[in-house]
Amino acid sequence: MFSFSVVGTSLYIGNMLFVLISFLILMWLIKIFAWKPITNMMEKRSNKIANDIDSAEKSRNDAVKLAQQRQSELENTHQEASGIIAQAKQTGSNQRDQILDDARKDAALMKSTAQKDIEQQRQEALANSRKDVASLSVEIASKIISKELNADDQKALVDSYIEGLGKQNGSK
Repeated sequence: MFSFSVVGTSLYIGNMLFVLISFLILMWLIKIFAWKPITNMMEKRSNKIANDIDSAEKSRNDAVKLAQQRQSELENTHQEASGIIAQAKQTGSNQRDQILDDARKDAALMKSTAQKDIEQQRQEALANSRKDVASLSVEIASKIISKELNADDQKALVDSYIEGLGKQNGSK
């Protein structure tokens, strides 16, 4: 029995050496043919994932900047619109005030012109009345007295009478 275990041990060591050498050769072959391509593929994949992450981060930052820019432009547009509306209101108010001032000036001018026309017509009416009354009174007086009166004296008398009527009408 003892001899069998020594022989079995040497066989075991031989097998073990064969398996160990085969394993080392297999590992060396795996390193040459499989390990380098697998590590290269893993490194490429890692780089691709890192690049994709960087690209996604850059795209996200660009999107945030674009959103901020659009928001800023929107606020500027609102401010411009408010300014335009305020300017339009101011222009409308100025035009309204100008139109009202022009209308007041026109009304005052028309009123003044109307008053002048009324006064002129009144003066003309008084002058015509004086002439008519003077000639009528001269005719009546001539017929009554049957003699010719002095026209200047009669005219002065009628003028004083008409002025008295004008003062009475003006004071009313």
